Amino acid sequence: MTVYALAQISIHDRPTYERYQARFMDVFLRYRGRLLSADENPQVVEGAWDKQKVILMSFPDEAAFRDWAESPAYREIAKDRIAGSTGVVLLAKGLQ
Repeated sequence: MTVYALAQISIHDRPTYERYQARFMDVFLRYRGRLLSADENPQVVEGAWDKQKVILMSFPDEAAFRDWAESPAYREIAKDRIAGSTGVVLLAKGLQ
């Protein structure tokens, strides 16, 4: 079953976050995910939102997501994401 990873972040150290961002696709493309959106200016349609960026990814299943998220290559670059931003990541199951 398809799963979607939704990250909502605020960037507080731009150079550190950009170092992560520069290496992200090289690592991400090794896995079976699809980057659907990475938007630093999403339109808030309803409610209040205190983040700066939203990232939406899809994976064929939770195992594929975990393979990527827990891989040594991703964990290495994620150090810069963690140091340069704060936020939340949600994993949601698809309907089919």
